[in-house]
Amino acid sequence: MRQPDLLVVGAGPVGLALALALKDSGLAIVLADARPRAAVLADPRVLALAHGTRLTLERLGVWDALPVTPIRRIHVSQQGGFGRTELRAEDYHQPALGYVVSAGALAGALRAAVDRSGIAVLDETEVTALTPQADAVVATLVATLGGTAASAPDDTPCRARLVACAEGRLEAGSRDVVEHDYRQHALIARIDVDGGHHHRAFERFTPQGPIALLPCDSNYALVQAVSPERADELLALDDAGYVAQLQDRFGTRLRFGAVSRRHRYPLGLRYRRDPAGARTVWLGNAAQTLHPVAGQGFNLALRDVWALADTLLRHRGDPGGAAVLDAYADSRGLDRFGAIHFTDALVRVFSNDFAPLRQLRGAGLLALDLIPPLRDFVARRMMFGARAWP
Repeated sequence: MRQPDLLVVGAGPVGLALALALKDSGLAIVLADARPRAAVLADPRVLALAHGTRLTLERLGVWDALPVTPIRRIHVSQQGGFGRTELRAEDYHQPALGYVVSAGALAGALRAAVDRSGIAVLDETEVTALTPQADAVVATLVATLGGTAASAPDDTPCRARLVACAEGRLEAGSRDVVEHDYRQHALIARIDVDGGHHHRAFERFTPQGPIALLPCDSNYALVQAVSPERADELLALDDAGYVAQLQDRFGTRLRFGAVSRRHRYPLGLRYRRDPAGARTVWLGNAAQTLHPVAGQGFNLALRDVWALADTLLRHRGDPGGAAVLDAYADSRGLDRFGAIHFTDALVRVFSNDFAPLRQLRGAGLLALDLIPPLRDFVARRMMFGARAWP
């Protein structure tokens, strides 16, 4: 029987970051992930890392190993209306407003550091049950199909004083989970632009949904949010037809070239009202799933990780004690509320074609461009979170 102090369910970037943040805590830590290690490291999704996230990854000792693309400018505009603004890193004396990296590369750097620390990672191991008790959570670990020597044997009991769920999405229907369907799907791809990206990102709000272009390597990572019906239509287009409609959305400020194969996934808002329960905490998509507009999801998750690690280091003793988890939940209230509702408001305000609201949106973008303190607040909010602190 394994008896760690902390069982981390999920060995993706969020779970690995938590383990690494606690490597010198004296806690016995075990991670379990249902996926093979190679699948985690091959994750092709692209993550936008805020400047505050860079500071955390530097503290974890993995930043220098990451193949990142800096974002030095962010151009924000809306289709069919006046108003635009641009955020510039040099205005805040920072090397970049954010950075772009593949999820697989980030997981690889974190996993290498975790392996060097000696923390156990059970790949291809599913946690099938979690039963909170007075002094521990009893988990059942089962090797998935094709399990390797690094997996747990079938039906291995694990008794942990604290379980951190950092894998998977929120379950629907729970009374503690708030849900909203945006009726949007995201199309993701890589796309070339004439002349290169020059480390400039774009956030373009259209009546059908926002479009984000993130500089990534030598081209752009594209995220286009549209209705499910429009997603069907766009996926049915050939590459030339798809690029033509995208060009129409952006006008002449960019000239698009070749586009890669497109993928889609549904968008919605789901979050737990309370990120901590009986000897259990939820992190990453297990705590909140946000719309990708403004790229807040992973950055919020990493701030959660750092705050949890800090709380556990300051409250020595029982890591799963109610007072410890209450302190963690209280510390995350403002930041979680700000990130969740900031993102939700952007989607609701900018993803429609109601004429009076379109004029107000333009006025808001114009105000951002003309009033430096307001623009600074938004920029620092995106770099550091709701508290705007590094």
